[in-house]
Amino acid sequence: MKQIKFLIVLIVVVFVSSCEDTFLTPDLKTGISADAYFTTEAEVEAAVINMYDGIQGFNALKDTGSGLNHGIQVEFYVTEMRSDNTRTKSQEGDAAQFEFYTIESTNGIVADYYRSYYNVIYRANLVLENLEAAGASSAQFEAEAKFVRGYAYFNLVRLFGDIPLIDKVIAPLDLETSFTRVAQSSIYDLIVSDLESAVANLDDTFKDRASKAGAEGLLAKVYLTLGRYGEAQSLLESIMNPSRGFGLESDFKDVFYNEGNKETIFSIGFLPGSNDDSQNFSAEWLNAVGRTSGVNYVTLDAKAALDALGGNRTALSYREDSGQAGQYQVVKYLPNGDDSLGIPVTSEDPTSAGNDWIVLRYADVLLMHVEAIMAGGASTTDAAAIASFQAVRDRAGLTTPVTSITKEELLDERRVELAFENHRFFDLVRMGEAQNVLSSFSNAYGLGFTGTDLLLPIPQVEIGLSNGLLSQNPGY
Repeated sequence: MKQIKFLIVLIVVVFVSSCEDTFLTPDLKTGISADAYFTTEAEVEAAVINMYDGIQGFNALKDTGSGLNHGIQVEFYVTEMRSDNTRTKSQEGDAAQFEFYTIESTNGIVADYYRSYYNVIYRANLVLENLEAAGASSAQFEAEAKFVRGYAYFNLVRLFGDIPLIDKVIAPLDLETSFTRVAQSSIYDLIVSDLESAVANLDDTFKDRASKAGAEGLLAKVYLTLGRYGEAQSLLESIMNPSRGFGLESDFKDVFYNEGNKETIFSIGFLPGSNDDSQNFSAEWLNAVGRTSGVNYVTLDAKAALDALGGNRTALSYREDSGQAGQYQVVKYLPNGDDSLGIPVTSEDPTSAGNDWIVLRYADVLLMHVEAIMAGGASTTDAAAIASFQAVRDRAGLTTPVTSITKEELLDERRVELAFENHRFFDLVRMGEAQNVLSSFSNAYGLGFTGTDLLLPIPQVEIGLSNGLLSQNPGY
């Protein structure tokens, strides 16, 4: 998004929401209404950019206002720290609830994520309702809005299960639409429809906005989740066509520190030193740099997996905390550099970092290709699957030829290749191994995992606002 940040979002006042009211129908804080504002293509494009700004979220270390959208900056809590990959360093506060599987419905981080992504959905719906003013760009903007809405709903449905479905801008007092949970199947119907439309109407111009490849890759992951393996395979092979220009970076480090590279398919951009457009998660993962004393620290289980299977990715995935032996930090997205690893300083102030967040990259596509060909089976010897799998391993320096791939080997490879990129929890659930893997991990480390922990609680604040319409997930 760095090349589009010069488009200042002039209409941000239209979207500001109050923490006292529903994020789906924000209070108007200005005399300008959306109805009066959207009259030109440039004004609609400002709203398009505002969707990505919603995913990006506010840097909580630079703007401490309550009720702000923190978007993807808090996603690691609800994904990586609920898997066997990461934990807190101090075992304190709301963050520790994720690693111990003791999440409460009042957890502020869960409420933040839920609120943030419904606000992103609101922004997408606002674009879709004002396309008439977009002129020649209306098809492009519609496709981008549907991509963003599909992406937001895909995250929410996987984390919360049945959720409210809002596919248009709704009235402030439309509590029934805002707070009535609908079946996951209906949510997936909308996701598929939105992403199919995005695939049909986008090209590959952008990496930090919606693209055809981004929509194909995301839709392929949706299809894998739904067991539609053949359709997923076709989409993935479309991205893999050499004419598209995507591929693996030869140096694993360049994936994260040479932004806009050929491996990146869709990312969320950040700018260093900018209060509005920087990120703070890179600082939170360090020791006593952000507000915490270290979160998203690497578990011994993940360290062992990387040591055994990571190849040359291992040193570029975790490092020992220089301040405390036996504690391990994530190296990906490191803002303040590491001379010993040849990692450059990307932000003079780690709490105002500019490291882009990669949502989808080519290595993920190759490993999803294996999964699609495996089609829910226990193993495969298919030559195309082996070629995709081998390409990822070859880049890691693991060049011993592979002749077959089991589901466990695929999960292990995804774990070490995509470590700390918020995929592990979803991978375990999608491939039917979450119950077994997380139960074993929990037992080994004295945690409290049960089957109901596969879904997050519906935030209690939303249940309160719903006047009894919203129900809670089992176990909370």
